[in-house]
Amino acid sequence: MSHGGDRPAFLQHHFSDAEQQRESAKLGMWIFLLTEILLFGGLFGFYVFFRAWNPEMFINAHEHLNRVLGGINTVVLIVSSLTIALAIRSIQLNEKKKTMWFLATTILLAVVFLVIKYFEYEHKFHLGQLPGQFYTYTGIEGTNPHIFFSVYFAMTGLHGLHVIFGILAIGWVLWRTKKGEFSAEYHTPVEMVGLYWHLVDIIWIFLFPLLYLIG
Repeated sequence: MSHGGDRPAFLQHHFSDAEQQRESAKLGMWIFLLTEILLFGGLFGFYVFFRAWNPEMFINAHEHLNRVLGGINTVVLIVSSLTIALAIRSIQLNEKKKTMWFLATTILLAVVFLVIKYFEYEHKFHLGQLPGQFYTYTGIEGTNPHIFFSVYFAMTGLHGLHVIFGILAIGWVLWRTKKGEFSAEYHTPVEMVGLYWHLVDIIWIFLFPLLYLIG
């Protein structure tokens, strides 16, 4: 796999060697992840502000979230972090089939997460536990419980979009792995997608206790 001479095909023309290309990709990914942290940091600030203003209402409202489903989803994402880490390790060892299997399993777990989230959302829509003017539920004590559900849907909805983007990214590296484009010598895209997926998991690990356990 080379353009000519000793230069491999995967090495872009503006890099002098594979290590420089890999380090540049990692730097770019960490900068991107930093922007993601800032984005979710704003939402966490949104949560802290309104919770400090309405502590009793937040506690009453969070009792109406399904902790069992939230807990299952937490386990699902933690296991998916393990499977994508195993995918990276497998490609580092040139084990193509194992890599594909672990990537496919990660996608499957991500889909399970979204299906569970769908059932949670569907139940809330049915009860009228919705943000803002769409809130019609009458079973929660306290002032303006719709604020809690505005925070809930904003944070979990944005996280859900990141899960969908993760599925697409993992599917992309799975497809390229099947084509034989990655090996022990070159697997930077698999590593970068893995970093992204770990961030998606970590964000949920903060969301779950804040929304489902503390309220």
